[in-house]
Parts: sequence; C-alpha cells; structure tokens
Amino acid sequence: MPATAKEDYYKTLGVKRNSSQEEIRKAYRRLARKHHPDLNPGDKAAEERFKQVQEAYDVLSDPKKREMYDQLGFYSETGFNAGAGARTSSGPPPGGFHFSGFDFSDLFGFGGQEGQAWSRRGAEAGGGFSEMFSHLFRRGGSQEPQQQPGTDLEYTVQIGFWDAIRGTQARLNISRLDACGQCGGAGSIGGAKIQCPECQGTGKVRQMAGAMRFELTCSRCNGKGTLSNTCPVCHGEGRISRQETVEVRIPPGAEDGSRLRVAGKGNAGTGGASPGDLYITTRVGEHPFFRRTGNDIHVQVPITVSEAALGAKIEVPTIDGQALLKIPPGTESGKKFRLREKGVLNRRTNVRGDQYVEVKVVVPRIQDERSKEILREFARLNPEDPRAGLFVNR
Repeated sequence: MPATAKEDYYKTLGVKRNSSQEEIRKAYRRLARKHHPDLNPGDKAAEERFKQVQEAYDVLSDPKKREMYDQLGFYSETGFNAGAGARTSSGPPPGGFHFSGFDFSDLFGFGGQEGQAWSRRGAEAGGGFSEMFSHLFRRGGSQEPQQQPGTDLEYTVQIGFWDAIRGTQARLNISRLDACGQCGGAGSIGGAKIQCPECQGTGKVRQMAGAMRFELTCSRCNGKGTLSNTCPVCHGEGRISRQETVEVRIPPGAEDGSRLRVAGKGNAGTGGASPGDLYITTRVGEHPFFRRTGNDIHVQVPITVSEAALGAKIEVPTIDGQALLKIPPGTESGKKFRLREKGVLNRRTNVRGDQYVEVKVVVPRIQDERSKEILREFARLNPEDPRAGLFVNR
C-alpha cells in the first residue's frame, strides 16, 4: 500500500525532521534509483517501495504540503494523503486531504466519547474538511519575522569619457523606503500598546465548523495579543517612501559597467533592522577618437606618404596632452606603436595602462603637373613591384 502518515514520510526517505530541501532531494534520488521498476523488473516489493518513496517526496518537497503534514500527519493515524502521484483509485483528489481514521481528540484536546464522535464526523465529512482546513491554515499560517533587513537598490548613472578618466561627483535622484520620522521606525507612537479586541489578549481565536471548534492564531495581532498605538504617518509600517538626492563620488579610472556601493542608502529595514545598500553602475560615454579597453587607450593617427617613407617625429594626442612619437622610415599603414604608461591609472594597483597608436598613411590627391611628374620620376627610380609575390605561377 502507498505510504501514508502511518509510516512517517521522513523515515520513508531516511531523513531527519529538520532536513533541508536539498537533503530531501538527494535522499529521494538515491532511493528512486535503487527501487525504480525499470531496474527491478518483476519485483513487486521494489515497485511498492518506489511508490512509497515517490509519495513521501511529493509531500516533503512541497513547503506548504510539508508544513501541513508536520502539523496534521506526523506520528498520527490521520490517513493524510497530499500527493497526487501516489494515491490509489479510491483515494482523495490530487492535493487534497481525507480524514478517515483521524483522531480529532488528539488534535484539539477533546477526549472520550466526544472526541470519538468528532473523529466519526471527520470520516463522514471526507473531502468537505479539505476546503475548510485549507482556508483555516491560510489564516493561521506562519508569521512573518518581526525584523527584516532592508533590501538593496540598483541605479545607473551616465558619465562622460573624461569624467571616468579623472573622476567626478555625480548627483542622482532615488526613491527609497526610509524609516518613519514620526515613530522612528517603530510603527507605533510612544510604544503604547492596547489589548487586541479580536482575541481579547490571548493571541488565539476560535473558529466553529459545525460541531467542531478550532483554535487558531489571531490574524489581527499575529498571536501577540496586543496592538500597537499605530503611527498615523506610516500606518504601522515603520517606513515611508520618499525621494532623495544622493551625491556619489566617482573615482578616477572608473570603467563602463563599474559598480559602486553606498552603504546604508538602500531601503530601511523593519523593526529596527539594518538598511540595505545602494549600488550604482556607471555607463561611460564615448570619445570622438580615443577608445578605451580596460586601462589602455587606443587612438588612430594619420601620417603622410613622405612621413611613412622617410620617417619622422610627429606629435600624437594622449589623455595627458601631446606626446612625441618617432615614425621609422618605411612605416606601413596600420602599424601600431606603444606609448608605455600613457593609459589610465588603476587606483587599486597604482599602475597606469599603455596607449597604442595606430598610424594610417593618407595618400594625397595630386592636382598639379609638377607633382605628377615628380611621382613618375619616383616610380622610375623605384621599379619594385609590391604585388610580385602574389603571382607564384608567373
């Protein structure tokens, strides 16, 4: 028969009651491989064991089903069945509960003939209790923690090329949850508290379902029994939404996609918990002729035919101003030269990148006859064919 609460799902999987979801998943995979019908053909015991493992995992792998199982089915003769994959043809609908054999006297503290009578009513009610229990446990479920740290915020700031190189101050407007100034984030004024009128200070309320009585956690005070003197500004939340202008120092050398952290400028926490942080991602604009790769700078510089052929000393731009670059004779277009430590300073390593200069030979447009004649004479004096190597079968 499939596993039910009579057999204890935790023992079925061989895990502890406080096991994590990952531990439950590993135990299930190990047992499922061991008892899978495909690996044990004709073995009815293995097939039955596989069904039990499957049903146990269906319940314990689902946080809501597991919570209900822990409250209703642990070591109890409940006939609890929460897994659609393991139910029989006569079982309850998928995801439901049946209460045949459920000992209501154990659950609600009523013994004797009265408790036995409620158990019989539970068996007769069948699926009708499923809807009732789902509703009741939604109201009386686990409470939110009283303290929650604030969440982080993410913003993007646009800066120019030179601002990234030299550093700058950026101003941006953010929207964040801040601690309420009226109540100091407490949610109540003066710390005064009153008795909860819903549960009369007990933290519990009773619900009736026919002849059955249920004692549940009070949803109004979350089981505390008292209500705070609610702050009229934040309405008890302890936080308010507000716009704020934040000034951020962008350090020299910031790159496109750099991430900066401003501590404590995220959303405020609840119940006095610490606030989150503000994270700012930089987006750097482009430059007309400088191109940055990491801490290196790249630039393309045009040179004349005579400078390329005869060699020359030319001035090239850098992020620090002009620098002198020596062009050797016979330099071809596309040749790259490196200027050491002319790139961006890395503040963490205190080491500068390099600048790479790519020269591009610019061919002039000849208009006058004198220049044309000089070039023809040059060609006669230098008859080398630069394309000779392309024709190997010539």
